[in-house]
Amino acid sequence: MTTPLPLAVTMGEPAGIGGELSLKAWLARTRTSRVFFAIDDPARLETLSRDLGLAVPVRKISRPAEARAIFDEALPVLPVRLHGPVRAGHPDPVNAPATIEAIERAAALATAGEIAGFATNPIQKKTLQEAGFPHPGHTEFLAELASRTTGKPVQVAMMLACPELRVVPVTIHLSLADAVRKLDPAAIVRAGRTTAAGLADLFGIGRPRLAIAALNPHAGEQGAMGDEETRIITPAIEALRHDGIDVRGPAPADTLFHPAARAAYDAALCMYHDQALIPIKTIDFTGGVNVTLGLPFVRTSPDHGTALDIAGTGRADATSLIAALTMADDMARRRQT
Repeated sequence: MTTPLPLAVTMGEPAGIGGELSLKAWLARTRTSRVFFAIDDPARLETLSRDLGLAVPVRKISRPAEARAIFDEALPVLPVRLHGPVRAGHPDPVNAPATIEAIERAAALATAGEIAGFATNPIQKKTLQEAGFPHPGHTEFLAELASRTTGKPVQVAMMLACPELRVVPVTIHLSLADAVRKLDPAAIVRAGRTTAAGLADLFGIGRPRLAIAALNPHAGEQGAMGDEETRIITPAIEALRHDGIDVRGPAPADTLFHPAARAAYDAALCMYHDQALIPIKTIDFTGGVNVTLGLPFVRTSPDHGTALDIAGTGRADATSLIAALTMADDMARRRQT
């Protein structure tokens, strides 16, 4: 029987809670069924473990294959060097290159088949952008990395998932005004196709059922509260049905997320960021997982931010990172890696 490949966990924002999450996920390793290692600065993890009283042994590795032999006794760490000191709760753009390098190395290792996939710790987008990072977030950056590897554009979608709900925002890191302006049938169709393919590939759902949320209250009420449903959303639904995808809507968002409604679909496509994230964070705030659909490798992430206000205090909850590792393991098993 082939030994399963390990998973990786990226550094994230070093001034945030990512390091604490990685340490606590290793302490809870009996709750994850696959070996993982951190792509991080070993010295900062050792210091953090000591300061927080976590007593996590840290051991450097030079390649992913070494992680299995030491995982039971210590957290394996593939080193990435920080460029400056870390002050909890105070991000410094000088360390942005290390954060970016950790993501790039994870994607490269996954592409090369050395790891089964990876979970990314939260990043502080503004700090990275101050250092010249041109992307709105992980999703867009990973799409670019995958496109470089494949030599062609990669269509991705950001899914937030927990056991009770899966949601995909059609527009992501935009202001609400910009999201409404940029919403068009092609964007909805792309998201729908990517979601249906991802549900089949990563979640093992043979015939995915998609629900499409309306943009306006009461689904526009026949134009009385907006015409985006008839002008933009319905044509996209018709195109997806033409592709053979099981899709319904546009459904008023205020009746789309109660238990009986959720039983009728496998994922809901939402028109803007908060329309998707409010319901899933209400249902499972600590256990939600961010999944990037459409990539040639498995990538998950905790469904929360860097929590700078509690960084370095020992109060961070690793439930979402543990859920992200568990979901990445499940997906990798379906891909037999």
